[in-house]
Amino acid sequence: MPPPDRTLDAAAPPRPPAPGAAAAAGRPARAAAGARRLDLDRAKGVAILLVVFGHIVAREPPAGVEWYDQVRYLIYRFHMPFFLYLSGYVAWLTGAALTPSAAVPDLLRRRAERLLLPFLLFGLFVLLGKLVAARVLHVDNAPAGLLQGLRDLVWTTGESPATMVWFLWVLFLSSALAPLLVPRIGLAGFVALGFVLAAVELPAIAYLDKFGRHFLFFALGCLAAAREARWLPLFERRQPLWWAAFALSLLAAHLGWIGEWWSLAVCGVAAIPALHGAMRLPPLAAASWPLFFGRYSMAIYLLNTVAIGLTKALLLAAGVGWTASGFLVHAPALTLAGVFLPILVKVHALRRVPALDRMTS
Repeated sequence: MPPPDRTLDAAAPPRPPAPGAAAAAGRPARAAAGARRLDLDRAKGVAILLVVFGHIVAREPPAGVEWYDQVRYLIYRFHMPFFLYLSGYVAWLTGAALTPSAAVPDLLRRRAERLLLPFLLFGLFVLLGKLVAARVLHVDNAPAGLLQGLRDLVWTTGESPATMVWFLWVLFLSSALAPLLVPRIGLAGFVALGFVLAAVELPAIAYLDKFGRHFLFFALGCLAAAREARWLPLFERRQPLWWAAFALSLLAAHLGWIGEWWSLAVCGVAAIPALHGAMRLPPLAAASWPLFFGRYSMAIYLLNTVAIGLTKALLLAAGVGWTASGFLVHAPALTLAGVFLPILVKVHALRRVPALDRMTS
């Protein structure tokens, strides 16, 4: 993608039409290069908080806190699909999805630097950190050893010691496929491929299962960006309808009317107009807090599980048990740690190292 690069949003895209104005304009409004799409930035900020809350329990919740499993299950029906949607949206707005064939090698090089380097670096950081910490502290999802951990990190990824890095690999693959396929099969074919992959159960090898289930949302993001002059006004005007559909999809997933496999597609698609439209209307369109968290979404994404794991280990060592009553302490403490410790590390440490600063921006 053309610089300046980003990750969770792929790049800094143009500013959108004012809420409700896209239809009048008849086409997406464009601003000077580098202007921010604040609706997308706010969406990242809201979504990353859901990511953190979904990570505070790595395996099983304490006895008596089974409600968390269901809440986490429902969050997982849409939060990462929404991130892939946002990434696809920006890939289209920046023109990266239509990169000319001659420029694709340079695009792949830059995307590898932007996505695969942090994939490997932070994956290794988590792996080595768990191996060391497991000697003295409780560690969730501890690797069996260095070689097995490396294998699980990049190949037998169903047992990955750093499961959060899958998003970077899936985003790299999606970003690479867009300029190769869209000019040949069109956006309709690109989205159709997403539905086909979502219907096929790929193996948990090199995160192919994650790619197959989430590529659809990157493709839908490209489609929505291409149609934003028509779609965004509908997202805004029909908010009650979209939220009713989204709530119904979550209820259907909760009651088991749709199974785990298809609930990701159904809930993920239903979330798009509800959430994206909400970011463009009051009160969120005027709120600054989503922009703050959106600004640090990459650092939070890469480091939240480390912060949560360390905080949990310290709480257990301090005598706060993994029990129903102890969860009243663990839940807020782990959530706050998962959000704010990565921000502190980013501001006070990573910014001092230009390469790490770029990876986490």
